[in-house]
Amino acid sequence: MRLSVHFENAAGGEGKGPVSVGWFLNENKGSIIYDAPERVRSVDLNKRHAKSASRCPAVINLESRYFVVKCPFDLNIGFDRNKDGKPVLRNLAGERSSIRASKLGEKLHLTNEAEWRNEDVPTIQLALPYVFISDEPVYASQVAPFMHYRKEALPGTIFGGRFPINVWPRPLMWAFEWHEPEKPIVVKRGEPLFYVTFETAPQDRSISLVEAEVTPELNDYMEMISGSVNYVNQTFSLFEEAEARRPSKLLSPRRRD
Repeated sequence: MRLSVHFENAAGGEGKGPVSVGWFLNENKGSIIYDAPERVRSVDLNKRHAKSASRCPAVINLESRYFVVKCPFDLNIGFDRNKDGKPVLRNLAGERSSIRASKLGEKLHLTNEAEWRNEDVPTIQLALPYVFISDEPVYASQVAPFMHYRKEALPGTIFGGRFPINVWPRPLMWAFEWHEPEKPIVVKRGEPLFYVTFETAPQDRSISLVEAEVTPELNDYMEMISGSVNYVNQTFSLFEEAEARRPSKLLSPRRRD
């Protein structure tokens, strides 16, 4: 089966059965803090009544297609400007913070003000090591965790993206547009950061999510495509070139002794 970034170009006809999607962390240091992505499950566990939402096939089908990625550590961040007027982040937890300021600075940063999509709406990015991979044509979409209730809403919106994980596996990040920068961003460890959902051909195929082995072939392929955003404005233009260089098999389920 030709992998292709376009579903209609995949040779071999329509696939059957579940689609295997692998996930892995592209860094091992401190990886214990990163929970495995989990399939979204209904918070309404009342199944005693035949008409309970937890028994509704439409609800079950929708939830089964989303996987939640959780926050690996506590965040309590404020926005400010220094004496020169440049935007900066403040760790509002101070000495009570569960993460050292130096380590937080390695993971969380403000994007350049010139790159903000909206004037006076800061954009922050939290770098994460999660990568998804498939040996079939699969598009991943990163969206807000809309099925999880927050007592206090975040002061802005996340924005994700959509890309083919079979030819462009890359580490995800949590990108956030801070529409009310006068309010802090507070996210606790274990709370949802975002969902990931997957498009397949045909669309009704289910997803089998497995932890992937980081093989030398996968490592080499990731190395080939990494950092291209620093050199090319439209990385989508590289998809077909990446596809042409891709080994036929990159997903190997991880075996644990």
